[in-house]
Amino acid sequence: MKYRKSILALHKILGLLTGIVVFIVAITGSCFAFKDEIESLYSDYKKVNPQNNALITVTEAKTIASKIFPNNTVHGTVFSKQDDAVEVIFYDAEPEFYQSIFINPYSGEIIQVDDHLSGFFAFVLKGHMRLWLPKKIGEQVVSASIMLFIFIIISGFLLWLPKKRKGLKKRLKFDWKATTKWKRKNFDLHAIFGFYICSFALALGITGVIMSYDWLKYVVYISTGGDKVPAFIIPENNSKISATDYEVKPIDLLIPKLLKESPNAESFELHYPESEDNSIYVEVSNSKGLFYDSDFRFFDQNTLEEIETDAIFGKYKDSKFADKLLRMNYDIHIGAIGGITGKIIAFFASLLIASLPVTGGLLWYGKKHKKQHN
Repeated sequence: MKYRKSILALHKILGLLTGIVVFIVAITGSCFAFKDEIESLYSDYKKVNPQNNALITVTEAKTIASKIFPNNTVHGTVFSKQDDAVEVIFYDAEPEFYQSIFINPYSGEIIQVDDHLSGFFAFVLKGHMRLWLPKKIGEQVVSASIMLFIFIIISGFLLWLPKKRKGLKKRLKFDWKATTKWKRKNFDLHAIFGFYICSFALALGITGVIMSYDWLKYVVYISTGGDKVPAFIIPENNSKISATDYEVKPIDLLIPKLLKESPNAESFELHYPESEDNSIYVEVSNSKGLFYDSDFRFFDQNTLEEIETDAIFGKYKDSKFADKLLRMNYDIHIGAIGGITGKIIAFFASLLIASLPVTGGLLWYGKKHKKQHN
């Protein structure tokens, strides 16, 4: 009994400390689950009529887009299918700036400019990641709260376990009658829903904190047998030849080369070297809506010689179990690892998780209110 009382006290305290945060993070997570599917309903501007003309080069795409935002940093340029517009992505951390310019890949005409920091889903994501607080403060609050939420789920499962086997049936299904009081119904909602979603809640919580804490990412990677560098590293060039010695810039030959090599790839996101010493980094997306099986490839910016990396973010075929597990973390978190079914599960799991702080808070209030009247 003392053991259960201690767990119950811990469960209550942690629940009261993190309840509002967990509710917001869960609700916003459910709202974000079908972002790609919903946005695809009104993103016809991303499609163009395929032509036999040559595509604009990555240098031309950068030059065209930079005329719109001359004072901001080009993060990368995305080339996709023949009927897809080229997307030039701008990103700066301070002050935060994140916009995309979509360009017709055949004519160079600017089609549309998207601000990723405005609109419904941008608002939802800010709430999910930082509670609409300043970034440094909000992210720390969310990360710490979700870490505590993991202990809440574990303690909740221990409290759920019935003292006797015959009590198991009541913990698995609702057995309400006309005379059942709302306090009992509320307890059942909290306990029964909590049990059925505890595994999903743990998966969402653990994958969330892994993204938040680099030290935890390292611990998970090493403990699962990882032997590479669990970080994203852009290697330096192998050559010392200046790219200005070429009539045609080597970087402008890379996308046509990759399109021939990997015609079935979904997209190629090229990142321009930040200095003369850095290699060109290209993220090759192999599956629509998934990130874990992407190929991260690096090329000497002068010779286009491919450069291998010792980090986990390289070619997917070279990934071992620990590498794949860490790569899958984001896809697991958003449910994309299971396709549309996985997203549906993530959506409903998030909604039910959001209900736990509410029913838990009502349980606490009911007991406190009862004591005050005794």
